[in-house]
Amino acid sequence: MRRTFLWFASAIVALAGCGADTRGDGATDGAAPAPVRAARVEEASVVDTVRTVGALAPRDEIRLAFKIGGVVDRVSVEAGDRVRKGQQLASLKRAEVDAAVEQASASLEKARRDLDRARQLRIDEVATEEQVDDLTTAWRVARANLEATRFNARFAHIEAPAGGVVLQRLAEEDELVQAGEPVLVFGATERGWVVKVGLADRDAVRVDAGNAAVVKFDAFPGRRFPGRVSRIDSAADPLTGTFEAEIDVEPQGERFARGLVAKVELSLAGTGSAASDTLVPVTALIEANGPDATVYVVDEQTGVARRRPIEVGAIVGERVVVLRGLRAGEQVVTDGAAWLSEGARVQLVDEHG
Repeated sequence: MRRTFLWFASAIVALAGCGADTRGDGATDGAAPAPVRAARVEEASVVDTVRTVGALAPRDEIRLAFKIGGVVDRVSVEAGDRVRKGQQLASLKRAEVDAAVEQASASLEKARRDLDRARQLRIDEVATEEQVDDLTTAWRVARANLEATRFNARFAHIEAPAGGVVLQRLAEEDELVQAGEPVLVFGATERGWVVKVGLADRDAVRVDAGNAAVVKFDAFPGRRFPGRVSRIDSAADPLTGTFEAEIDVEPQGERFARGLVAKVELSLAGTGSAASDTLVPVTALIEANGPDATVYVVDEQTGVARRRPIEVGAIVGERVVVLRGLRAGEQVVTDGAAWLSEGARVQLVDEHG
């Protein structure tokens, strides 16, 4: 009876062995296929990009000040106000300014009378030619002084030099300001807007004026604003160690404001390959060590996933360039690869490409 039971058990094991896969490919017919997502290997010409963050500002920012010192009479704008060219923005109290003009005018009148008298005395040979010359010089000095005083009086108020927006208000009414001390910071928008970004040295040496850019703002979700690099500093900022660059960008009907945070993608001209590159999603890589990586490739005839070593290059957006090991059109597992083993059966849940 014992020998009969052992023989029966051996037969059951043998029958089970006959049902197992004997192809040597690691696939098990009885195991349920693992659900995965996959993507096609693509071939495309790519251009390397630099991603950075910056802030929006008017192209021209001007610090407006009075030509002379004095007491502020009025500041008629606030930060954020939009103004037109020639609009009066601030003014000084006129009492001192007008007194200076009147004094200069009186000095010129006296110099003119002195000169006329000297010329008459010269005709009568009472005054010398030297005295006439000295009084002529004094009259010219008085005339120039009056012109300068009148010029300063014209700048006892501040006008908008162009259409734009007031960025900062730095002085208040009845405040004493010195000549040249900024009262307002003004942004002239007639020449457009720029996004100012800081580039690391490794990126600054690859970016050139004229490179195309794509600018996105959180304030305008879903909008992509085309831009172009207009300027790159030739020296790094001593505080941040970055090189400032400016990207021209147009509002395209949106209401731009100084300080809007911008996400910028800079296209590096001349860095893309002349021929097509082989590309796979970064999520397809299950192992990576420098240029060496591993992916799972789906055999479409058998539905089996195979590990394959590849060599990778630059990362371009959400894809990576494959230098060796894959062909265009092959399918690589992008989601679910971490739970696979060599030769595992897979079922494609969602196929891209």
